[in-house]
Amino acid sequence: MDLLRGIENLLQSTGVANLTWGQAVMIAVGLVLIWLAIQKKYEPALLLPIGFAGILANIPLAGIAGPDGILGILYGFGIETGLFPLLIFVGIGAMTDFGPLIAHPSTALLGAAAQVGIFATLIGSLALSEWWGLGFTVRDAAAIGIIGGADGPTAIFLAARLSPRLLGAIAVAAYSYMAMVPLIQPPIMRLLTTPGERAVEMEQLRDVSKREKILFPIVVLGLCALLLPAATPLVGMFMFGNLLRESGVVERLSRTAQNELINIVTIFLGLSVGSKLSADLFLRVETLGILALGLVAFAVGTAAGVLMAKLMRGLGRRVNPLIGAAGVSAVPMAARVVNKLGFEANPQNALLMHAMGPNVAGVLGSAVAAGVLLALLG
Repeated sequence: MDLLRGIENLLQSTGVANLTWGQAVMIAVGLVLIWLAIQKKYEPALLLPIGFAGILANIPLAGIAGPDGILGILYGFGIETGLFPLLIFVGIGAMTDFGPLIAHPSTALLGAAAQVGIFATLIGSLALSEWWGLGFTVRDAAAIGIIGGADGPTAIFLAARLSPRLLGAIAVAAYSYMAMVPLIQPPIMRLLTTPGERAVEMEQLRDVSKREKILFPIVVLGLCALLLPAATPLVGMFMFGNLLRESGVVERLSRTAQNELINIVTIFLGLSVGSKLSADLFLRVETLGILALGLVAFAVGTAAGVLMAKLMRGLGRRVNPLIGAAGVSAVPMAARVVNKLGFEANPQNALLMHAMGPNVAGVLGSAVAAGVLLALLG
């Protein structure tokens, strides 16, 4: 009898005996994310660890994503404190060349226009919550809206502060739509522009001096500190990383920020985000609403950038409206999509560097938008 009872206890302690249908679904979701990362190469550096951590978080009885599990410890250390997104911004800053934006400063308006998707989706989230009874608060709606900035670290940073319970869905939506830029943006860009507009050639950008590139992060940080201190953590780390790059005197530190630092933190960030893909947190009606609203946010941001570029063209500026789509913060994928569509319309077109101006402006714009929301709601 003791042997039978022992065998019964052993069987009851297996994963098979304790696996719920929700956990099975989320393990399948994790496998899909891994497949997208490997087969489709959609943001593999993040979707692969997020997908794998999603599987780990749904293993019955293991408690890997709990407060005492490795994923839970990483989450508490790096996400709840906001450390991982900020370190990511140091690396992004070290890899960013603000030369195109400095050479053509008016393209900053395109980066600003693309943030319309954030605030439009905030309003949409509240309306959807009212109609469907999802129970989104204003803080939830703000965290959902930031998906429209197409900036994963910013979305995680804001969601961790305003709506931690929705972090998993928001992070997965943000990185999924960033990865699908080549699929989402082109139809919108073609719909809002004519073949003639897409074929417009732009003048070559002027050379930007080293002094200008060094002064830029210092000036931006000063303006941020004076006008919107709530955005200083994100903007400050971004500008610090950029100053490492442009100063020319700390090449070793710059290389470390661009490579070792950002790679290590990306692994930890992906695992931490994936820990929130547990069935009890993710399989809710509100998650589908977040995914739908995230897509709307991204589409509205893309459209707003293109329409702003068309307005600039209408006011006499020689601007190819396609570059407005790069105002979302998906660096450098959005700029590459702009370049590809421009080349298809006119083989003489070389829009990549022109698109990088609004693209990096979009990174700043999403950080500023997050600062505004934190100042209002945090």
